[in-house]
Amino acid sequence: MANFYTDNPDLKHHLSHPLMQKIVELKERNFSDAEKFDYAPRNFEDAMDNYDKVLEIVGDLCGGLIAENAEGVDHQGASCANGRAIYADGTVANLDACRKAGLMGMAMPRRFGGLNFPITPYIMAADIVSRADTGFENLWGLQDCAETIYEFADEDQKARFIPRVCEGETMSMDLTEPDAGSDLQSVMLKATQDEDGTWRLNGVKRFITNGDSDIHLVLARSEEGTKDGRGLSMFIYDKRDGGVNVRRIENKMGIKGSPTCELVYKNAKAELCGNRRLGLIKYVMALMNGARLGIAAQSVGVSELAYREALAYAKDRKQFGKAIIEFPAVAEIISVMKAKLDASRALLYECSRFVDMYKIYEDIAKERSLTADERADMKHYSKLADALTPMAKGLGSEYCNQNAYDCIQVHGGSGFMKDYACERLYRDARITSIYEGTTQLQVVAAIRHVTTGTYKALIDSYAAQDVKPELQGLKDNLVSMTEKYEKAVDAVTAVNEPAYTDFMARRMVEMAGSIVMGYLLLSDAQRNNTFVKSATVYNKLAQAEVNKHSAFIANFTPDQLEYYKA
Repeated sequence: MANFYTDNPDLKHHLSHPLMQKIVELKERNFSDAEKFDYAPRNFEDAMDNYDKVLEIVGDLCGGLIAENAEGVDHQGASCANGRAIYADGTVANLDACRKAGLMGMAMPRRFGGLNFPITPYIMAADIVSRADTGFENLWGLQDCAETIYEFADEDQKARFIPRVCEGETMSMDLTEPDAGSDLQSVMLKATQDEDGTWRLNGVKRFITNGDSDIHLVLARSEEGTKDGRGLSMFIYDKRDGGVNVRRIENKMGIKGSPTCELVYKNAKAELCGNRRLGLIKYVMALMNGARLGIAAQSVGVSELAYREALAYAKDRKQFGKAIIEFPAVAEIISVMKAKLDASRALLYECSRFVDMYKIYEDIAKERSLTADERADMKHYSKLADALTPMAKGLGSEYCNQNAYDCIQVHGGSGFMKDYACERLYRDARITSIYEGTTQLQVVAAIRHVTTGTYKALIDSYAAQDVKPELQGLKDNLVSMTEKYEKAVDAVTAVNEPAYTDFMARRMVEMAGSIVMGYLLLSDAQRNNTFVKSATVYNKLAQAEVNKHSAFIANFTPDQLEYYKA
């Protein structure tokens, strides 16, 4: 039986990144929990060994039960009866196994029953789970909603709800509505207070992943007469209190095991989470950033499966007397798939480390005042995490879809049949570039980091690092790409027209992303020779992308924008 952690040495490579020592020491407060909990690590090596062992459990569970159940879950799907969502049999078994293995509430503090994992090894577990069953990762990964309760709820709410998540209860985030998809400031689900102060929710939510969960985070309009985001607050709804029914489950193209629900709230009792009016402005933004990192991990997991399925088939399938992988056209597809997989994974874990750094500092700031250096560190990593999160989600999900497409292409006609896993993963992959903000919305979030120079500063920091002589040619190419990127950005910003900048935004973000991932793979190759091939292949891909976009921008005049209007 396969173990999806131990069979992939790339994961340990990323887990052992040099920045992890600082992350772990800060997260563990110099290992002070060792005096209170017998399972808490006593030093950095002990902590890393702990992550390694837990991820091995995740890998074993995913390589066995969850992967084996994936096809059956896809066929059976979730259903709806008597106002409740019903999981597929395989999903029930998967959740039960995860609970028994202690894999719920992984990133929560030990005092609430969690494992106190940093974001990086937790996201690595999400990467592994997604490879086994993309839809199941949605259910398992929503435990991350507990982070919002930990960050913004009061102490009583933390003590009541977080231990339940750590024990295995499920969560959901109830944000979108029939008339408020990406435009969340249009949310109209109404929150009113009884005379005794009890909050009641009334209205409809739609497209809610795992919508019949045990604990919900709900965005609702608490301020009567308002129509924008300033009138929205965040609430905690407990399924035990009743008042919410599942009207229907969407009949989706993919991720069939993950019930996507339409919910009807009828005088449902709820609790205010944090302060009024900050639901969208502060809390949902934090919630969405965590969700987007989770989708980036999901995308990498799908890319991993797509690459492995294509490689195995190409080695086994024979045409004209030899395995099809021996044909250059097929070999190229496989090598490009691996390069995109490695690039998106490198970006994912760079982003997760940045998120770890600033979130740990934020948490420490609740206990004591940060030093000037710590405050500067927190600000630095918060900015980088804000820049890389939409890039990791946007470009990672696009690569995921491309790899799923190419996996079917390698399989030929067989890939179009349900006999092979690639047909399922192709359907599952499609949603990754849509939910938690489409790729186009990720560009909207990322473009300011192009125009304000965040990406350029990050690229410059990578360029300042020395490389081995044999890798210098790759670095020289990246330096050349950066010059073209700078020139393109200068040309667009010089026009000083918002509509023109918006039109060119995707191209500039993709250029920045290609260069960033090129440098990250170069860094991986510097530390580990097994990445030299992907670094080289991706370098050529990035060069082609940068050349294409820079040429388009250089040969485009603002007046031509008229031809692209509806």
